[in-house]
Amino acid sequence: MTHKDLNVWNESIELVVEIYSLTKKLPSEEKYGLISQIKRSAVSVPSNIAEGAGRSSTKEFIRFLDIANGSLSELETQLIIVGKLNLYETEELINTKIVYIRKMLYRLKESLKRKL
Repeated sequence: MTHKDLNVWNESIELVVEIYSLTKKLPSEEKYGLISQIKRSAVSVPSNIAEGAGRSSTKEFIRFLDIANGSLSELETQLIIVGKLNLYETEELINTKIVYIRKMLYRLKESLKRKL
Protein backbone atom coordinates (compact mmCIF):
# COMPACT_ATOMS: atom_id res chain seq x y z
CA MET A 1 0.00 0.00 0.00
CA THR A 2 1.24 3.52 -0.83
CA HIS A 3 0.09 7.01 0.06
CA LYS A 4 -2.03 6.99 -3.10
CA ASP A 5 -4.21 4.31 -1.51
CA LEU A 6 -5.02 6.49 1.50
CA ASN A 7 -8.40 8.20 1.40
CA VAL A 8 -7.03 11.13 3.41
CA TRP A 9 -4.31 11.71 0.81
CA ASN A 10 -6.88 11.63 -2.02
CA GLU A 11 -9.19 14.00 -0.15
CA SER A 12 -6.32 16.40 0.52
CA ILE A 13 -5.38 16.36 -3.17
CA GLU A 14 -8.99 17.34 -3.96
CA LEU A 15 -8.68 20.14 -1.40
CA VAL A 16 -5.58 21.44 -3.22
CA VAL A 17 -7.54 21.53 -6.48
CA GLU A 18 -10.36 23.48 -4.76
CA ILE A 19 -7.85 25.86 -3.18
CA TYR A 20 -6.20 26.59 -6.53
CA SER A 21 -9.65 27.36 -7.96
CA LEU A 22 -10.46 29.62 -5.03
CA THR A 23 -7.18 31.54 -5.23
CA LYS A 24 -7.86 32.42 -8.88
CA LYS A 25 -10.85 34.41 -7.59
CA LEU A 26 -8.83 36.43 -5.09
CA PRO A 27 -7.48 39.91 -5.93
CA SER A 28 -4.21 39.82 -7.88
CA GLU A 29 -2.54 42.12 -5.33
CA GLU A 30 -2.66 39.13 -2.96
CA LYS A 31 -0.55 37.03 -5.34
CA TYR A 32 2.59 37.26 -3.18
CA GLY A 33 0.72 37.47 0.12
CA LEU A 34 -2.26 35.36 1.02
CA ILE A 35 -2.49 33.48 -2.27
CA SER A 36 1.07 32.23 -2.03
CA GLN A 37 0.67 31.24 1.63
CA ILE A 38 -2.68 29.50 1.02
CA LYS A 39 -1.30 27.45 -1.85
CA ARG A 40 1.79 26.45 0.10
CA SER A 41 -0.26 25.36 3.11
CA ALA A 42 -2.70 23.39 0.97
CA VAL A 43 0.04 21.57 -0.97
CA SER A 44 1.84 20.79 2.28
CA VAL A 45 -1.03 18.59 3.55
CA PRO A 46 -0.90 15.78 0.94
CA SER A 47 2.87 16.22 0.60
CA ASN A 48 3.45 15.46 4.28
CA ILE A 49 1.03 12.54 4.20
CA ALA A 50 2.96 11.12 1.25
CA GLU A 51 6.34 11.71 2.85
CA GLY A 52 5.22 10.09 6.10
CA ALA A 53 3.79 7.08 4.30
CA GLY A 54 7.10 6.65 2.53
CA ARG A 55 9.11 6.61 5.75
CA SER A 56 10.44 3.44 7.25
CA SER A 57 8.70 3.61 10.61
CA THR A 58 5.20 4.06 11.94
CA LYS A 59 6.49 6.64 14.42
CA GLU A 60 7.82 8.77 11.58
CA PHE A 61 4.56 8.40 9.66
CA ILE A 62 2.65 9.66 12.72
CA ARG A 63 5.02 12.63 13.00
CA PHE A 64 4.35 13.59 9.38
CA LEU A 65 0.61 13.25 9.91
CA ASP A 66 1.01 15.77 12.75
CA ILE A 67 2.85 18.09 10.37
CA ALA A 68 0.07 17.66 7.79
CA ASN A 69 -2.47 18.53 10.47
CA GLY A 70 -0.46 21.64 11.33
CA SER A 71 -0.50 22.70 7.68
CA LEU A 72 -4.25 22.10 7.61
CA SER A 73 -4.66 24.40 10.63
CA GLU A 74 -2.49 27.00 8.91
CA LEU A 75 -4.66 26.75 5.79
CA GLU A 76 -7.83 27.05 7.88
CA THR A 77 -6.47 30.21 9.52
CA GLN A 78 -5.63 31.75 6.15
CA LEU A 79 -9.10 30.94 4.83
CA ILE A 80 -10.66 32.55 7.90
CA ILE A 81 -8.61 35.68 7.15
CA VAL A 82 -9.82 35.64 3.53
CA GLY A 83 -13.41 35.43 4.79
CA LYS A 84 -12.95 38.19 7.38
CA LEU A 85 -11.47 40.45 4.71
CA ASN A 86 -14.58 39.73 2.59
CA LEU A 87 -12.40 38.53 -0.27
CA TYR A 88 -14.25 35.22 -0.64
CA GLU A 89 -16.73 33.16 1.36
CA THR A 90 -14.72 30.31 2.87
CA GLU A 91 -16.91 29.07 5.74
CA GLU A 92 -18.42 26.14 3.80
CA LEU A 93 -15.02 24.91 2.63
CA ILE A 94 -13.71 25.08 6.19
CA ASN A 95 -16.75 23.38 7.71
CA THR A 96 -16.83 20.56 5.19
CA LYS A 97 -13.53 19.68 3.56
CA ILE A 98 -11.08 20.86 6.21
CA VAL A 99 -13.01 19.40 9.15
CA TYR A 100 -13.41 16.13 7.25
CA ILE A 101 -9.70 15.86 6.43
CA ARG A 102 -8.78 16.72 10.02
CA LYS A 103 -10.98 13.87 11.26
CA MET A 104 -9.45 11.50 8.73
CA LEU A 105 -5.93 12.45 9.83
CA TYR A 106 -6.89 11.85 13.45
CA ARG A 107 -8.40 8.43 12.73
CA LEU A 108 -5.38 7.34 10.67
CA LYS A 109 -3.01 8.52 13.38
CA GLU A 110 -4.96 6.66 16.07
CA SER A 111 -4.99 3.46 14.03
CA LEU A 112 -1.23 3.74 13.50
CA LYS A 113 -0.66 4.31 17.23
CA ARG A 114 -2.41 1.00 17.96
CA LYS A 115 0.22 -0.72 15.81
CA LEU A 116 3.13 0.63 17.87
